[in-house]
Amino acid sequence: MKESIFHSFCRRLPAVFALLMLAMSLRASSHREAPLIANDPLADNTDVYAFRSPDNPNTITIIACYIPAELPHGGPNFHTFGENIRYELHVDNDPAKPGDEITYRFTFKRTNEDPSTFFNIRLGKINAKTTYTCERSTDGGQTWQTIITNGMVPPPNIGQRSIQSGVGLGAADYNSLMMSAILNANTGEKVFCGPVDDPFFVDLGGVFDLGNMPRQGGAAFRDGLGQFNCHAIAIQVPISTLLKAGVPATPVSILDPNYVIGVWASASRKATRTLSAGGYTDSGNWVQVSRLGMPLTNEAVIPIGYKDYWNALTPYQELNDQILDPFFYNPELALYMDNSLFGGAVPAFSKLRIQRKSLGAFDFGYGKDGLWSLKGSAAVAGTALDDAVFGTLLLPGPGKARSVDLWPIFHTGVPNFPPYQLATGKNGNPLAAGKPFIHNFLPNGGDMLRLNMATPVTPRNDPAFSSEGIIAAAVAGLTQAPYNTNTNVEFIPNMDGFPNGRRLEDDVTRIELQAVSGIALAAIGLWYDDFNGSNPVTNQLVNVLTYDTGVNQNDKSFQSGFPYLAAPWSGTETN
Repeated sequence: MKESIFHSFCRRLPAVFALLMLAMSLRASSHREAPLIANDPLADNTDVYAFRSPDNPNTITIIACYIPAELPHGGPNFHTFGENIRYELHVDNDPAKPGDEITYRFTFKRTNEDPSTFFNIRLGKINAKTTYTCERSTDGGQTWQTIITNGMVPPPNIGQRSIQSGVGLGAADYNSLMMSAILNANTGEKVFCGPVDDPFFVDLGGVFDLGNMPRQGGAAFRDGLGQFNCHAIAIQVPISTLLKAGVPATPVSILDPNYVIGVWASASRKATRTLSAGGYTDSGNWVQVSRLGMPLTNEAVIPIGYKDYWNALTPYQELNDQILDPFFYNPELALYMDNSLFGGAVPAFSKLRIQRKSLGAFDFGYGKDGLWSLKGSAAVAGTALDDAVFGTLLLPGPGKARSVDLWPIFHTGVPNFPPYQLATGKNGNPLAAGKPFIHNFLPNGGDMLRLNMATPVTPRNDPAFSSEGIIAAAVAGLTQAPYNTNTNVEFIPNMDGFPNGRRLEDDVTRIELQAVSGIALAAIGLWYDDFNGSNPVTNQLVNVLTYDTGVNQNDKSFQSGFPYLAAPWSGTETN
């Protein structure tokens, strides 16, 4: 809805009704994946990352990106953080109650140092110069403490003359501007806010061309976000700050359940905007207009008719919502990974096929029962599928095929509890105890990144480091000695990868498509249909593991230190 139309509309309606309409219409998020937020890019979440800092493992780095598809040469009014917007990073660390325990709030202000020119930068002066204030709440938003004032946002990377020459800023290079913008709060956090290369990588053109990823017929693929920028808020926080009160400073294991946090980000605006000649006034209550946790949820799981509704909920409201659950129990993408349905219509997904008769008995096809036939049986007694253990979360009813894998991955995280352990040591029984490899279970909220802060870091220069995240860890735990020779809790490289948090390098598009194709079920022993009772490494499993979208790394290398993100593209270096 255009602002001028809305302003006229409000004049003809009672104020309360106008507030309600705006609140219902503005909530959406990510890389333009929901209809309404596409009209408000400055408040649009694009991605969230949370990982244990590789060079400072006593800290967690949380990154929230906003403003999708920024053209580096998009002047004269280059993108920057918006005024009258609350950008917030939320942390949940207590599974006993819904709601945030810790929130970081950022608000921005712009000034023009030289309004006499149309240039953004000239003779050492910056227009739309942006500064910020960072506040922190550690009591669920009841009180706020200002931890940074007048933080500096680097200007856009316009080009060499604007950044480095004497008629511009005269900086050594753009990276020096980024480094000088990193601030240390007196409460222990390290903070950066500014333009960066968009760290997400995916062939957007292919995937939204009816699932043509990898592109068929030898067609060239491309990173749809390559050579585009975004704006990032990055904060590095001591693990001790993020721990629930009373938790010991040393974890009891690398899968300590007390070290699990949930992370999500949002942006909020005032409910009413009144236009006037040459400006506007914002008033009313703050309304959340975008939010994001797990990648690709709203883009590739939620149908277009429900995308704005999804964004209207907090993660805590979402957990109790029953309208959206069916899209996780039976995701649309599963239709295109099943030859009995529409698998033949999407040849790019030919390697991705779902278990229809796993172990000869279990059908995870669209609308089928999955493990429902085991409900209440002795086979699930004492497992996570037992109502006495986790209630009815994981086997809520028939016809909900993916209630045991996709739904918990997005809504509760995964517990280190049978059957959610690797098939190693299970002796053919997928419901038995096996090799532990993940615990990020936090069941009091919906869509969030869930990270176990006790899990060690996989060094980025480790030969075993993989953008396949937990899938790489699972493969190693099933096939590589010494991991597959015991059922001990031990660190396997990439246990710190997505969906146990999200590292910048993680190929989340590939991982999530493999997950829809049942790879998590296979990892715990619910093998693919061509398993004949001997070697589980079958052709179908190999096909899923070797599936490749065509774009599996960022267009720029990430930095080795905070904020880890690559410098933004300049307007004069892009094609």
